[in-house]
Amino acid sequence: MLNYIYLYINQWHNNPLILGLIAGLIITVFNTVGALLVLFAYKTISQKFLDLILGFAAGLMLAASFTSLIIPGIKVGGVWTVVLGIMLGAFCIDFANNHIPHTHWLLKSNKISKKISPLVLFILAITIHNMPEGLSVGIAIGSNHLKEAIPLMIAIGIQNVPEGFSVAFSHFAENSQSKLRSAWIGIASGLVEIPLAILGVFLVSFISPILPYAMGFGAGAMLYVISNEIIPQTHNKGYERIATTGTIIGIILMLVLDMGL
Repeated sequence: MLNYIYLYINQWHNNPLILGLIAGLIITVFNTVGALLVLFAYKTISQKFLDLILGFAAGLMLAASFTSLIIPGIKVGGVWTVVLGIMLGAFCIDFANNHIPHTHWLLKSNKISKKISPLVLFILAITIHNMPEGLSVGIAIGSNHLKEAIPLMIAIGIQNVPEGFSVAFSHFAENSQSKLRSAWIGIASGLVEIPLAILGVFLVSFISPILPYAMGFGAGAMLYVISNEIIPQTHNKGYERIATTGTIIGIILMLVLDMGL
């Protein structure tokens, strides 16, 4: 299957707009699937299950950061350019984390806003986390290293399923009047990945010297999200072991995807 995806995407290698659009749409479709699962959900879901799937998502992203961005980036531009990119990517997400209002920003700054509901802050947090994912996929696809980029795209897509579901389910748990509305909010949280995937492709297609920096940037942004947000979230409700199991399964699946192509 991965080979068919490779052949289809490769035929657009001279058209950055189409490449970015295809990549963004693919990962957004996965997010949409996750959001639509809320239509079949009950009011409560086991915290153990949520920690398992979030740990799984973290494992996919962790392995993909190395196999699809860091290692290919080092091959293109050497280790120090990628290291600089990683530092810049982590810094940018850290800046966004500390200056754009969302759940963790509110907790860190001890600010209380009666105008912004906790649900809106949570959705903003997921949207911020989706930004480096879309950008990373676009950078990888635009790098012409499709054999590394496609597993990354599929991995990000797979981990978008629990993200889309978590947004939709959180809205449904707070306001159960409409599952369809909850599903739409979950879908909307992932739409930011489409323009960012297109941006990533354009950046590396037209400013080719920045490619290794950009690959490091995408990896650094994802590593920051994994370490600062996803893993701590799975380790604060008493299900650390099940979350760690999910992480290991995610890493293994990403390696299998990478070798499969």
